Amino acid sequence: MTTVCTIAWVHGRVQGVGFRYSTQHEAKRFGLTGYAKNLDDGSVEVLICGEHDKVEELIAWLKAGGPRSAQVDRVLTEPRQPSEAGRDFGIRY
Repeated sequence: MTTVCTIAWVHGRVQGVGFRYSTQHEAKRFGLTGYAKNLDDGSVEVLICGEHDKVEELIAWLKAGGPRSAQVDRVLTEPRQPSEAGRDFGIRY
């Protein structure tokens, strides 16, 4: 199994709606590591690491709108080095 990492920036109404917690729940369900973090511009940064197919599934979930309470306008992604992966998927402040 090859581990890949992708960082995503999710824009829209994604803060104050449980977005980070829902993302953490989905990531753990897929067996992924990384984090979700609110940014000052109102977006959420998500680092996703794990098996390629599972990473792509979480990105698809983000692009589909994430939790029902959120409204995702766009998701930008960029590959990252797997060395940035942690042991779990956490929420950063």
